[in-house]
Order: sequence, then structure tokens, then C-alpha cells
Amino acid sequence: MAFRRRLDLETVPGLLGAGIVAGLLLSAVFIGAWFLVVPRAITATRPGAATDAAGFAADLAAARELRARALDFPVEGFPREKLTDTFNDARIGHVHDASDIMAPRNTPVRAVEAGTIARLLQNASGGITIYQLDPSHRYIYYYAHLARYAEGLREGQQVERGQLIGYVGTTGNAPENAPHLHFAIFRVLDPKQWWGGAAVNPYLVLR
Repeated sequence: MAFRRRLDLETVPGLLGAGIVAGLLLSAVFIGAWFLVVPRAITATRPGAATDAAGFAADLAAARELRARALDFPVEGFPREKLTDTFNDARIGHVHDASDIMAPRNTPVRAVEAGTIARLLQNASGGITIYQLDPSHRYIYYYAHLARYAEGLREGQQVERGQLIGYVGTTGNAPENAPHLHFAIFRVLDPKQWWGGAAVNPYLVLR
């Protein structure tokens, strides 16, 4: 009887306590693995993303600076308040780093501010695209999946805020039944490689 009482009062609570401790330790291991592995996986797929405190601070400062400029909205007629944040959405092999703005095909796309058309490029992913430098040449505005360019648009051209530069489409890898503008902002890190800058969240700038 004494042996059974010792089993009930000492052994069982001891086993339960050991189980709780083991469970907490396992939870800590899984949580630690999450924080170590997942952020690395995300940053590894974002070549232009900030990977340190200074980089994140610079990106946030850039978003505040551009927001203060009160940029025009790039898609004509789209209510600014309906913009959703798709910046961190997963895409095949990478993170989005942009805002998708859904609109009917051939909706006018306009320059968000004055600047220079740095490059007109067509490729398999972005389709018909525009790279526009801001007036300070410190930021790039990227417009992709266009149906076509505005008539006469050319590289090196100076454009004004609100000027027609293209039309919403589904070129590149955009779904045929989902016309939209893929709009991205990059902070230029190397003037000789302006296309590979640090991504700035357009939602923080436009919304």
C-alpha cells in the first residue's frame, strides 16, 4: 500500500512534470528553428531586400520620403483606399516585392511623378515593362504586365507627373484573365545597376 501511495503521489506527478518540461523544450526548439530558418529563406529569395537593421531603416525612411511627395496613383480611376498590401506575398521562387493593382485591360497607366524613362524592356516574366527614374535618380518606379506603351514613349524621355505612359494588360507571366499593373519601387544602391536596388513597399507609399 505504501509503495502504491508513493507511486500515486510522487512518481506520477514526477512523470507529468518531466513531460511538461520536455514539451516546453521541444516547443522552444521548434520556435528557434522557425526564427532561424524562415527569415533566411525569405531574404534569400529577395536579392534587393534589406538583411540588416540599417537596411530596414533605410527602406522605411525611403517609404516615408516618397509618401511625403504624395505620388500620383499609377492606375487611372483606381480608388487609392482599395489598394491592398501584396509586398510580402509568396511567388514561385521569390517574394513579390510589389503591389498588384487590378484593373480592366487597357486602363491608362500614368507616371507617379516626374522623371526619366530609363528603360523600356520586354521579357517573359514582366512582359511589357517600364523603368522610370525619379527626379533625384535615387529611386526607380517599375511598371509591368502592360498591354502596350503610350504612343511615342521612348527611353531617355522626360515625363511629367500623371503623364500617360502605358495601359494595363496581362503580358509576361500574368494570368490572361487577371489584367493588372505590377508596380514596384526600388531604392537605387548602385547608379550603374539601378535595376537591382532595394525594394520599397509601394503600399506604404501610395496608401
